[in-house]
Amino acid sequence: MSDTPSLRDAALHYHEFPRPGKLEIRATKPMANGRDLARAYSPGVAEACLEIKANAENAARYTARGNLVAVVTNGTAVLGLGNIGALASKPVMEGKAVLFKNFAGIDCFDIELNESDPEKLADIVCAMEPSFGAINLEDIKAPDCFIVEKLCRERMGIPVFHDDQHGTAIVVGAAARNALHVAGKSFEEIKIVSTGGGAAGIACLNMLVKLGVKRQNIWLCDIHGLVYEGRSEDMNPEKAAFAQDSDLRTLDEVIGGADMFLGLSGPNVLKPEMVAKMTSQPIVFALANPNPEILPDLAREAAPDAIIATGRSDFPNQVNNVLCFPFIFRGALDVGASEINDEMQIACVEGIAELARATTSAEAAAAYKGEQLTFGADYLIPKPFDPRLVAVVSSAVAEAAMKSGVASRMIDDLEAYRQRLNQTVFKSALLMRPVFEAARAASRRIVFSEGEDERVLRAAQEILEETTETPILIGRPEVIEARCEKMGLRIRPGSDFQIVNPENDPRYYDYWNSYHQLMQRQGVTPDLAKAIMRTNTTAIGAIMVHHNEADSLICGTFGEYRWHLNYVNQVLGGNGFEPHGALSMMILEDGPLFIADTQVRIEPTPEQIAQTVMGAARHVRRFGIEPQIALCSQSQFGNIACDTGSRLRAAIAILDANRCDFTYEGEMNIDTALDPELRDRIFPNSRLQGAANVLVFAHADAASGVRNILKMRSDGLEVGPILMGMGNRAHIVSPAITARGLLNMAAIAGTPVAQYG
Repeated sequence: MSDTPSLRDAALHYHEFPRPGKLEIRATKPMANGRDLARAYSPGVAEACLEIKANAENAARYTARGNLVAVVTNGTAVLGLGNIGALASKPVMEGKAVLFKNFAGIDCFDIELNESDPEKLADIVCAMEPSFGAINLEDIKAPDCFIVEKLCRERMGIPVFHDDQHGTAIVVGAAARNALHVAGKSFEEIKIVSTGGGAAGIACLNMLVKLGVKRQNIWLCDIHGLVYEGRSEDMNPEKAAFAQDSDLRTLDEVIGGADMFLGLSGPNVLKPEMVAKMTSQPIVFALANPNPEILPDLAREAAPDAIIATGRSDFPNQVNNVLCFPFIFRGALDVGASEINDEMQIACVEGIAELARATTSAEAAAAYKGEQLTFGADYLIPKPFDPRLVAVVSSAVAEAAMKSGVASRMIDDLEAYRQRLNQTVFKSALLMRPVFEAARAASRRIVFSEGEDERVLRAAQEILEETTETPILIGRPEVIEARCEKMGLRIRPGSDFQIVNPENDPRYYDYWNSYHQLMQRQGVTPDLAKAIMRTNTTAIGAIMVHHNEADSLICGTFGEYRWHLNYVNQVLGGNGFEPHGALSMMILEDGPLFIADTQVRIEPTPEQIAQTVMGAARHVRRFGIEPQIALCSQSQFGNIACDTGSRLRAAIAILDANRCDFTYEGEMNIDTALDPELRDRIFPNSRLQGAANVLVFAHADAASGVRNILKMRSDGLEVGPILMGMGNRAHIVSPAITARGLLNMAAIAGTPVAQYG
């Protein structure tokens, strides 16, 4: 598809290594012993079979069918490659299956069929209905695709969706809605000229009619010119529906006064002089791939105010079906829809369009670094990597299915459903829920020391949208204002949040004087105190908490942890507060695992280890999890006389004396902590039940190493580090933290001081 040798080589290498293809099948149930085998296959499997025989809807309970889609093609119209055959289309279909899984958590089989007869192809697809919850037809040439889809929809009781038609139409509909919003026009009044009478083109026009465009205002052209009444050459019923009663015959003749050009044809079909004949602020959707009907630069030369979309990723406004198909299927499957009807498709259009008009997510901004993602002429539709798509679009589709009567299962609480969908893309969402609920009950003021950082600004907007907390940002007002504007954030300093300007703040005298009083016997002179209160935003934030002008400080988006800790401890330490450990929650595929102490004490004493264990237990309970704490060392229940083992044993004695109300055990190896069967063989009288969910180490190198390995090699998502011992008045994050991570930390900081230390 590309003439660039490096891209070709890289693409082929990607498909071949480390193993051929892009898919594998993974078991979702254990298969480790005879008991598992008896349940998975004979004789236990018969019970599931009988339940389904008694009630077909039970297939969604006992099999993968309710989350399984087939992507079916005969390879007759593959991307821009044409009729390359079923076998050669397999890489594309595998790719489609990967997109289903990655974007919406839907399992998918790609099925390539050597069948060119549309009626026979429909027979084969219909015969597969027992295997799948839905069918995605793909890359079948027109007009055969119309026949196949019609027959399958009539005969099957599950959703059948030809993505080349309807997926393209939905994304075009969303982009068109927002383009008209930008241009100040409406569907009911515009004239549309379209090229391309294939499946996608016809479906797009039908969608635009559903959205309000008058059929008589649509002028369809193909390779032979205008589709007009009485034309016999290369016609079919789908094209004939848009035939005009006109003597005009060419694209050039009909383009005058058009508000919108929709191209799904071939390269260079639309000339600059044709664009010049269109109305002011013309909408030009040149969607042919890989080369559009007109290049955006040429269109803009003819009409500088043109609103342009293409099918390519190297120009703004890429019309990409991945914005639609994973999410419309997700909603359809979750309510057991019998079809994907007009109402569900329009709900998908509206959901996509609405999301583009909202502020861009931090995750999308990170994936498209450097691009301007602010709603307007160059940002009409969201990016595929916007994680909010699954909740916004799928829930809209599910709701439309229920209201239109095609759902077999009802969702009683749509908001809870949206939250569950968010949990599939935001791994921390479920575990953070009790923390957010606690934070909402207490309106606390959170000061961010690095207020100019893009991640902090995005987190501040999410804090205002999702919590009752008040963000306070330390930074230069003009810089923060400009960055909010550039990133398309709705929040503005002064009206939405308070700013502390280190270069010019009326409280400067009070701040440096307070810092000097705290530190005057530790070598800090008045001049040094003044300099620190002009330049050190962590110290400024700590002083704000000290003055009760903020309830908690979050710092550390750049710089070294212990540098920040030094200033936090200088200002906020004492009076019963002392940093005694950093706790990180690592969210892994099989659940959370807490690690401590990763940052604060390099080689803690037994007393300090006991403090860390008790602090970890308190904080773990914040997440609604009962702590099972393992104290980890190379020594195992006294079998090695090593330093870490002896300190951990002494810490356990301290914990025993304190009669702690949580479960802890040690010292032990990590595998012993995580494998109950191994632990039972080595130490059958262990107090732990099941796998440990908290690992506490006697050396920061070990704790930090485990934390980083889980992040880098096990795709672990970190929530934290949580600074223990400071009464929830300060937390120091790592430079790798995301905007979502800062939001999570703000929720943790948003819990009242008296509740957690």
